[in-house]
Amino acid sequence: MIEIEDIPLLDDPIMIAAFEGWNDAGEVSSSTIAHLIEVWDAELVAAIDPADYYDFQVNRPRVTGEPGSRQVEWPTTRIYLARDTPLDRDVLLVHGIEPSFRWMQFTSELLSLAVETDTTMIITLGGLLADVPHTRPLPITVTAEHPDIQQRYDVEPSRYEGPTGIVGVLTDTAGRTGITTLSAWAAIPHYAAAAPSPKATLAMVVKLEELLDAVIEHADLPDAAAAWQRGVDDLAANDDEVAEYVQALEQAQDTTDLPEASGDAIAREFEKYLRRRDEDQ
Repeated sequence: MIEIEDIPLLDDPIMIAAFEGWNDAGEVSSSTIAHLIEVWDAELVAAIDPADYYDFQVNRPRVTGEPGSRQVEWPTTRIYLARDTPLDRDVLLVHGIEPSFRWMQFTSELLSLAVETDTTMIITLGGLLADVPHTRPLPITVTAEHPDIQQRYDVEPSRYEGPTGIVGVLTDTAGRTGITTLSAWAAIPHYAAAAPSPKATLAMVVKLEELLDAVIEHADLPDAAAAWQRGVDDLAANDDEVAEYVQALEQAQDTTDLPEASGDAIAREFEKYLRRRDEDQ
């Protein structure tokens, strides 16, 4: 059950959702939502009752506060409202933990809130481990299932088959409900996945800027991303196997990115430019 505060009438809202756990390699999706909550000064407006959805031996509650005012903070999924955004529309930010039980009921609760607030789009975020070098831009893959949405945002349908997480369930169910959906996934170098990846978070924020056609404040993300890369550089410098592996990944990616191999990408970018110019005219 969602415990809702006083939510005002919203202006053409969209929802951006991320969940800690299986969908969140490098903590990229949860860190991106936390960043948006901070830079957009979002306010908590709703929370899901955790008793029905979480195993507290897996996601344990935390004791917080100073002596005399300590309290138990229960793990759950919280929804924040951002009104002061560069999008000229309201944004609901879902900062959650992948539930342990009753995924269909959990998804239904979130979508009920989306319907009640007339949310027109849901963007889900995720992170996965991949064979990518940390020294190159970390790729963000965006997919959509509806052909009109694919054309509008110049994205492809997902061709993934296999186990999925709550992000996949939410995206699928929302699409079947008639809500426009996009899913953005960051690729995280699997040899550098032990710590949060600010470089991937920055890449995800930049991709959201592109999708939403808006400038999002980066705050300290560029400095944090540079520090993260220096740390992984040190790791590779002290481990010959990692260094050799990174070099092989760099060579493979650089070969793929050669000009003669990227003609299709250049053509797609030019077509996008022409469409934008026609729309402006």
